[in-house]
Amino acid sequence: MHTFFKTTLGALAIACIPALVWAQDDAQGVVRRRTTDRNAPARQDGSVVTDRMQNFFSEDNSSVSDADRQWMRVIYRAIDLDKDKNAPLYFPEEPIEGQENLFRIIMRLLTANTVPAYEYLDGREIFTEPYKVKVADVLDRFYIPYTKAKGSTEKNPKFDIDPSDVPTNEVLSYYIVERWEFDTRNNRLRPVVEAICPVLHRAGDFGGDALRYPMFWVKFSDLRPYLAAQSIFVDDDNNLPTCTYDDFFTLTMYDGDIYKTRNLKNKSMAQLYSDPDDLKRAQDSIQSRLDDFEKKLWVPSREEVIAAREAREAAEAGIAPDSVKVESSNARTSTTRAAARSTKRSTKKEQKPKVQKAQSSSSSATRSVRRRK
Repeated sequence: MHTFFKTTLGALAIACIPALVWAQDDAQGVVRRRTTDRNAPARQDGSVVTDRMQNFFSEDNSSVSDADRQWMRVIYRAIDLDKDKNAPLYFPEEPIEGQENLFRIIMRLLTANTVPAYEYLDGREIFTEPYKVKVADVLDRFYIPYTKAKGSTEKNPKFDIDPSDVPTNEVLSYYIVERWEFDTRNNRLRPVVEAICPVLHRAGDFGGDALRYPMFWVKFSDLRPYLAAQSIFVDDDNNLPTCTYDDFFTLTMYDGDIYKTRNLKNKSMAQLYSDPDDLKRAQDSIQSRLDDFEKKLWVPSREEVIAAREAREAAEAGIAPDSVKVESSNARTSTTRAAARSTKRSTKKEQKPKVQKAQSSSSSATRSVRRRK
């Protein structure tokens, strides 16, 4: 019997060892599980990004294959942080209660050698090994003070930058590369952000307007696991962080101007259209074609067919389209009201016939017709 109890207790102890190793209680009594990947890069809040998270947000899983693509167009946008819609990318300037702006997150990941950066070429984005930039060269080029971090080596260089030395107040815009693709597997058109480039606005030695210095390109797929972990505020009426940086870019919540499209000559919009009015019309035309591309793939509804016919008839008659819309809406309203009135009158006229109540035997006596014996 004693041997049986000893064997049972030994088996229970062995079974509990993995639970004691894997589970860890913090100061508040919350049980947290450790990750199996000890080499996973740590975030500022102490948590880590595992290989599973990286694969989930990788470009291969987020985009479709070339066999499913039937149409694609590459758009370059300039995101101005002075616009209210883009303010979540700039504020807060200093880290507050775990909140960081986009540039601080990018610089923290670069200096920790967590994500790679690539050279900003004039209109050519090549995200391969030969075009990776050295972080020390970038910091020296833009005069950002730094020191070697603990554990830094030649193969794995790491740097420490004082938070006050990060030039967040000079990064006032971003360049992004959008890939608009039509997916035949899902039958929908969607924009996918491919890369992000911080743009430094710095005045020259002799004053004047600030010059723009594109710093480097970072692939959005490399940033996504870390951007998905940072909640941001997007609305002044709601003081709760309702989305993340990943949602902000994935759902196209930003407002950016088109400054280039991929073309054979590799020219920007400003080079193709020197006149500002022509440039604005070209930008609006590109955006309208992108917005209308998906609409042209589907059969229009009955209301859209009627509206198009009325607009065509108005154009042939030389009538303003707005007046036709008002007249058609008034005609529909008057027709609806007349139908309602006629229905109401017909309801009043059609009254149900009254059913006569059976008279009681006291009021009108009837003689029985049964044969009496």
